[in-house]
Amino acid sequence: MDFACHAASWNRRGNNNPNPMIPKSARALLVVPAAFLAGPAAVAGESDAFKPFGHPADHWELTLESGYLWNVGSNTPIDYEIAPTQLTLRSPVVLNWFEGDDGSRLIVRSRASLLMESIVEGPEDFYLGISGAPSIEYWFPNEKTSLFFSIGGGVGLINSTREAGGQGQDFTLNWFWQLGLRQEIAPQLSVLAGAYFIHHSNGGQTTPNPGIDALGFTVGLGWSW
Repeated sequence: MDFACHAASWNRRGNNNPNPMIPKSARALLVVPAAFLAGPAAVAGESDAFKPFGHPADHWELTLESGYLWNVGSNTPIDYEIAPTQLTLRSPVVLNWFEGDDGSRLIVRSRASLLMESIVEGPEDFYLGISGAPSIEYWFPNEKTSLFFSIGGGVGLINSTREAGGQGQDFTLNWFWQLGLRQEIAPQLSVLAGAYFIHHSNGGQTTPNPGIDALGFTVGLGWSW
């Protein structure tokens, strides 16, 4: 009876131990293996937050590319050299041509580009334009590597000088093709490199109608979301 009274009195004095038979020091030691066992579950929960967000081609992509082009045509006697920069927005897949059992895909996306070109060699200084095209892409099974090809055109402005062999007016048309390789280097981040051809002319609106045919390379970075 005395023992029961002492136990009740001990509990009323603020003892919060739910199991008085296990000392506090022992309970503290039990926390370590419990935390260890909970670790994998916690890590799994964290990894779920960093799972890939799906196939890159099913998302929007913004790329910034730059490179160097050399005149390859006979439209003008001027040996143009151009440093192109293009900011390109690609849409999610608009046409799925093929999808293999191994995960490979052949798809079509839409692309629109802002063209910003510095004319390194030539009578003009810059070209500013826009262009649009389909982006035909073959994605390898790893979902990180793709080949892409685009062909299209648009319009733009160049600071024409009326110099012989140069552009006849400021308003010009552009036509291009691009063949390249994209490689993902981090989640939602990729690098791109490829061959790039651009044609500038005014569509016969002036006589003579010199144009520029330039071929070279581009490299850049892409971000998907």
